[in-house]
Amino acid sequence: MRVVVTGGAGFIGANLVAALLERPEIAEVRVVDDFSSGSKANLAGCDVTLHDGSILDPELLDAAFAGADAVVHLAALPSVPRSVANPLASHQVNATGTLQVLEAARRAGGLYVTAASSSSVYGANRELPKRETMRAEPLSPYAVSKLATESYLTAYHHCYGLDVLPLRLFNVFGPLQPAGHAYAAVVPSFVAAALAGRPLTVHGDGGQSRDFTYVGTVVRVFCEAVLRRVVHPAPVNVALGTRTTLLALVEELGAVLGHPLEVTHTEPRAGDVRDSVADDSRLRGLFPDLAAVPLRVGLERTVEWFRTQPAA
Repeated sequence: MRVVVTGGAGFIGANLVAALLERPEIAEVRVVDDFSSGSKANLAGCDVTLHDGSILDPELLDAAFAGADAVVHLAALPSVPRSVANPLASHQVNATGTLQVLEAARRAGGLYVTAASSSSVYGANRELPKRETMRAEPLSPYAVSKLATESYLTAYHHCYGLDVLPLRLFNVFGPLQPAGHAYAAVVPSFVAAALAGRPLTVHGDGGQSRDFTYVGTVVRVFCEAVLRRVVHPAPVNVALGTRTTLLALVEELGAVLGHPLEVTHTEPRAGDVRDSVADDSRLRGLFPDLAAVPLRVGLERTVEWFRTQPAA
């Protein structure tokens, strides 16, 4: 089996590439990445065919998809705050880019496509837990672009018979996730600050909750989806069905490090969702043997990886 991973040099993508290469069923892994947010260093030691460029380039996609069997579409411009600052860029990469990927998959003979959406699509809908059948109420351009991503997959399944699986990811964290930039996710930001002895910055009161999901769990889902060609045209939550506040996350991280952590509160961020926890029943139905990594174990592995990195 030949698998293309768009955004394969990014945080989730590089973890997935490494996992795919360990599977005997996989003959080749191809990576499409323009390194706008990913890093070639993330692919060090990985025997991949690299297509250096943008998913907005149809010719590059045609070259990458030729003779392939499946596409894992992870390439995106991440971050809610980044999308608020530049909504057009977010739409261009996340929505139009997905359309380009699907068209290339069609031209290549109808490849299997699974893609990453986001729990941010639930937005202002405050009902918990988040079920896939709930109305989406996105609060940011990023969330809108991810809703477009999964909607395009659904439409291409119904219009063109493409085998697809849109996956709504919930607050993924783990090794290779960068911390040293303005749009860094909360877990790497907390871990980097804690290891450097700095106060942890919490936007708002810290009572907002998330369903934190270790990258290893997400990688297992994508691998299984590709190998079994799991098809489900409607979106599927990928999370543990757990609810952790930011202050509880700080406490858990302090327990991993063996000492309490200092916190500094700032203003809430525009476009942020207050509470998020997944209903994972659809995921469990499609992946009954999924062994999810608990939050504490994921934090321990993340801290271990950060300790191997040069000090910021």
